[in-house]
Amino acid sequence: MSQKMHRRTILQSVVAVAATTAFGCSDDDTTIDTQAEKSRAYFPQSVASGEPRPDSVVLWTRAVDEEHGGDVSLSLEVSTEESFGQLVLQQQGLTAKAVHDNAIKVKVTNLQPRTTYYYRFIYEHDGEKLVSPVGRTKTAPAAGDDVPVKFVFASCQDYVGRYYNTWSRLLQLDENLDFIVFLGDYIYETTGDPAFQSTNTLRKVNFSEPDTALVQKSGIFQYYAAASLSNYRDLYKTLRSDPVIQRLHERYPFIVMWDDHEFSNDCWGSNATYENGRREEKQDTRRREAEQAFFEYLPLEANPAGSGAGAIDVNSEPKYPDTHIYRAFEFGKHVKLIVTDYRTHRPDHLIPEDAFPGTVAIDEPTLTALGLAGNFNSDLFSYINVDAAEHSQRKGVLRQAYVALATQAGLTQQEAAAKADTWVTGNLAVAYVNQVLAGAGAAALQVDAANKPRGVAFVHMGKLNLFDVRGVRNIVVKDTYDLYSAVRYQASQRNSENVLGTDQEAWFKEQLKATNTWKVIVSSVSFSALILDLRTKTDIPDPSLRQRYYFTTDQWDGFPTKKKELLTYVKNNASNPLFISGDIHASFASVEEGVPTLTAPAISSSSIKEEAATAVVGAGFAQGSPIYRYIAQDIDQTLKAANPNLAFTDSDRHGFVVLEVRATEAVATYHLIPSSEVHKDYSRRSASELSAQFTRQQLRVQNGKITAG
Repeated sequence: MSQKMHRRTILQSVVAVAATTAFGCSDDDTTIDTQAEKSRAYFPQSVASGEPRPDSVVLWTRAVDEEHGGDVSLSLEVSTEESFGQLVLQQQGLTAKAVHDNAIKVKVTNLQPRTTYYYRFIYEHDGEKLVSPVGRTKTAPAAGDDVPVKFVFASCQDYVGRYYNTWSRLLQLDENLDFIVFLGDYIYETTGDPAFQSTNTLRKVNFSEPDTALVQKSGIFQYYAAASLSNYRDLYKTLRSDPVIQRLHERYPFIVMWDDHEFSNDCWGSNATYENGRREEKQDTRRREAEQAFFEYLPLEANPAGSGAGAIDVNSEPKYPDTHIYRAFEFGKHVKLIVTDYRTHRPDHLIPEDAFPGTVAIDEPTLTALGLAGNFNSDLFSYINVDAAEHSQRKGVLRQAYVALATQAGLTQQEAAAKADTWVTGNLAVAYVNQVLAGAGAAALQVDAANKPRGVAFVHMGKLNLFDVRGVRNIVVKDTYDLYSAVRYQASQRNSENVLGTDQEAWFKEQLKATNTWKVIVSSVSFSALILDLRTKTDIPDPSLRQRYYFTTDQWDGFPTKKKELLTYVKNNASNPLFISGDIHASFASVEEGVPTLTAPAISSSSIKEEAATAVVGAGFAQGSPIYRYIAQDIDQTLKAANPNLAFTDSDRHGFVVLEVRATEAVATYHLIPSSEVHKDYSRRSASELSAQFTRQQLRVQNGKITAG
């Protein structure tokens, strides 16, 4: 077959072929479409491109031969013409290796700036040339080019039970983009977590080696979390078999950063959080397996030394703990894109999940040294040293209570006893101690709170239970948590919030010196302050609940001391800084410490309004309760009231953001679809039905301010 193939041969997807046949076509077209379908079977995840620079780009495919198996020999063609009439590159001798699941990525160099290129991979099978779908990519403008830069940023594309209608809309718009920034959660490591994933059996992931996965349980539900390289590869293979995702990658080059679900939910370094402190979850091997699949399946260059031209050796790309995927890109005169890695180098969440809620985190001498003792003179903050001889009987009861709670949570007696030895000791809050004693039938042992030292315990930050995300990573009392953060930050010599890691932070600060007009900084998690202020809500019956809360401390709000320090540094040392981020499954735009920050909603993952509603009901609050109304039903209004710097918030729609960066302003356009539509397959509906579901919100960023319109 001629290498100059009809464009329909190399562009048609199986779905498009079926549609064309349904509407009728000539005999010749039917032959062409049949050949396209046959070729596509050898390239089941199509093609992709990424890492656009003025003179290079990374191209990707996965080539399989089910009949012969093993390695697949390929050639690559690159042209400025869609017809491939003239080639700028024809590279032979490429190998899609079975050891890498037959995925291959190739760095193509010596290209021209701001130029559109077409590319395709070719496999010769039994004397027949089988051609991949054609991909289109685009190089970055040259340094100093005075041109606007237009791109999309997006995140969180859960596949399970959900459809990529959001991406379909972008393809429908056919925007002339320079690239797409994907901010993280490209895959989700779980196969059906009932906390946030659907049970739609038409959109599910099956692991080919389930015995190598982690079995997870939630009530009566059992599901899997990826653990082995095979598991993680299955996630990418399944997602990348989706025709919408394939067309998207065929159309635009990507710049990708990971967040947590590429490895494990709410992870830090190589530590997972499924056990919520029941057991240690440091999983170095699992982390490296996750990174291996990520590097195999995505068109990025993760070698800080550079890969050079030709096939990229995935094995040469450093893996945990030597991972180095923070990197920077230049797009002409106006844009320096600084891509930071939030997950790999960061420390643990500040509040331990297994901590005894009554454990005092800030004692009276520390409060006195800070000049804050007077702020905590209520008996609510009284504490005792439970190791004192006079409290020996109380300590025994408290220890038994901890062990009972821990064994109920699934720990063995030995594990529970070890935890109790760690936590039921030292200074404990009287209010919590008395509650536990009463619950254990030992009310006679309750402590008089008067004339006791005062301090801040974990219970004062909202932690009420063992092994629970509430009061640890979600819905944390802001004011006491901020104080705890500052105290730990100083005591640890800033290590408690060394989020970027020492090397990355030094690199980041160096990047801010660039002369480009704008410093667009990629952070996988949001910098917007997500605060729920319930202090004046007198319709909440329990006054102890009338507090200011952080919605989540898994994002930058969880490191408030470092967050303020870093934002202040950026404001004072960078011209026109702008943060773009995702992760939180909602749309936000705010100015934090003088720095504009834009947060993209989820492509398909459950909105935070949905997740908040589930969490509030799970905590025992009825749907008609004031707590439900403020935290779930009216969450946008609650967030706006607590953070006047929020210029825009939408917690219940999916979408993406088109950002055009010009010399004097950056214009962000949010394209949004209701969360109710994510479970519907719009690929089976007319284009007008899909477009009718979308709304737009345009914002302008200029001189450190965000305005509508």
